[in-house]
Amino acid sequence: MNNKYALVTGGSRGIGRAISVQLASQGYCVLINYKSNEEEAQKTLEIITANGGTAELLPFDVADGAAVEKILSEWQASHEDEYIAVLVNNAGIRKDNLMFWMADEEWNSVLDTSLNGTFYTTRALVKYMMNKKFGRIINIVSISGVTGMAGQTNYSAAKAGVIGLTKALALESIKKRVTVNAVAPGFIETDMTKDLNQDELKKLVPAGRFGKAEEVAELVGFLASEKASYITGQVINISGGL
Repeated sequence: MNNKYALVTGGSRGIGRAISVQLASQGYCVLINYKSNEEEAQKTLEIITANGGTAELLPFDVADGAAVEKILSEWQASHEDEYIAVLVNNAGIRKDNLMFWMADEEWNSVLDTSLNGTFYTTRALVKYMMNKKFGRIINIVSISGVTGMAGQTNYSAAKAGVIGLTKALALESIKKRVTVNAVAPGFIETDMTKDLNQDELKKLVPAGRFGKAEEVAELVGFLASEKASYITGQVINISGGL
């Protein structure tokens, strides 16, 4: 294998950007996935290259199973001697509402991106990892999927589903040296949390602050490394003790 490749879905900003930068610093050529925000994805690419790393943009909608299969199959066909050894399923959206007001679209779109998107992307790549007898799959979930969160029945359900997927796939793939783990951030300073009342929510966090995307990225970087070969099927909270 001439290059080590890592795919980060939803890699254009926030936690996805931080993870992309972290993996590039570990020697991976990072495939930065995004759905529509090319401007932010390009910024991530520029940060990586400015730091001496390598990266490429790979746009597709993770919720579109046919598109995922087509694009990743085409990528593999053009990289016959290489494969994507690290997959970070980070793409996700929030559409918060109380359940009795929640529209079908609010429910379906959140599950389509977080849960179905994780399934489509992982299914397309895990076979190559198992064939090469090395792979790292890291699913970005949420403390909401571990404990539940009022106003987020859709988001909590989606992330809890990914946790179940993580645990089951870990059992299927470990004999081929492919580990599967989930990282569950609490309140992290990103665009996704900018509409939250930080002053009030900080009171709930024993650490007394929101986390930083770079702190999540450091954990993902460790799980992607050879040093994490005996860790699989785990959900690791990074929540300041929440």
